[in-house]
Amino acid sequence: MRRAQLDLTFDNQSLLGALFGQFDANIVQVENRLGVFIAARGNALHIEGPEDSVARARDVLNEMYDRLAMGQDLDQGAIESLIAMSNEPTLDGIMDGKPEGPPIMIRTRRKTIVPRSAMQATYMRSLVRDDIIFALGPAGTGKTYLAVAQAVAQLITGSVQRLILSRPAVEAGEKLGFLPGDMKDKVDPYLRPLYDALYDCMPPEQVERRLASGEIEIAPIAFMRGRTLADAFVILDEAQNTTREQMKMFLTRFGQNSRMVVCGDPRQVDIPGGDRMSGLADAVEKLEGVEGFGTIRFTAADVVRHPIVGRIVEAYEGPTV
Repeated sequence: MRRAQLDLTFDNQSLLGALFGQFDANIVQVENRLGVFIAARGNALHIEGPEDSVARARDVLNEMYDRLAMGQDLDQGAIESLIAMSNEPTLDGIMDGKPEGPPIMIRTRRKTIVPRSAMQATYMRSLVRDDIIFALGPAGTGKTYLAVAQAVAQLITGSVQRLILSRPAVEAGEKLGFLPGDMKDKVDPYLRPLYDALYDCMPPEQVERRLASGEIEIAPIAFMRGRTLADAFVILDEAQNTTREQMKMFLTRFGQNSRMVVCGDPRQVDIPGGDRMSGLADAVEKLEGVEGFGTIRFTAADVVRHPIVGRIVEAYEGPTV
């Protein structure tokens, strides 16, 4: 394999500390993952290694610098995602967006979110284009988080009036009746991932105020029956644990000026009867390809948590094809 070397120069020296990381940890991470050698010389970096790896390291470091220049966070997970994305043939399109389309980013009050994988970029485009989106795949791929972020962004701009987050309260090992408190106390543990995503995208006081006013509603799927959800961004999480009847009921709540996102992992069905009773698989089979519907399929390769999560998913479910 041909070897190469190149130098990168960065204009804003005040960003170099964050770029390099404490004790050059960020540089070491890029070196170890891409098999290159990187030496810092003032405001420049010298990169040596296999030609293809040097090119990928250049792209990753430039994107790391650009994110810092835009005021975005740069942590180990973000760097790992950039490294993974650097192997995509559409890297420039993923990072920069297309001139003819919307920018591939979600702006919320607390952060600007950009895609961390090629499939996340496709998903984020679908979130602003399709009326109803099925997001399928394993844990850690950003299905629910990106949907909540897009919902928050649209609530802030006023393009929707309400944000409705729901999931089935499926019992796993313990009966709801044995949990303490009223109905809200009983179902809140099942809805915690939705709360976590909300607080990550909005200041806590705004979340609490909007929850109190009803602009944000978090409820089990059973509470959706009989309603028409207009001017709303509606998210159903853990949708693989709905029955066929529940899924039909939920989808038919769709109203004017609304968007629905249905998130789930078809391999993690907890309801009696397993896969054959899952409303998610049934709905995707019936509605995939119908106008207004988008279907996004994530795999273990799209996991954007710690790299070991992707390896865990592959170990349990087998390699992706």
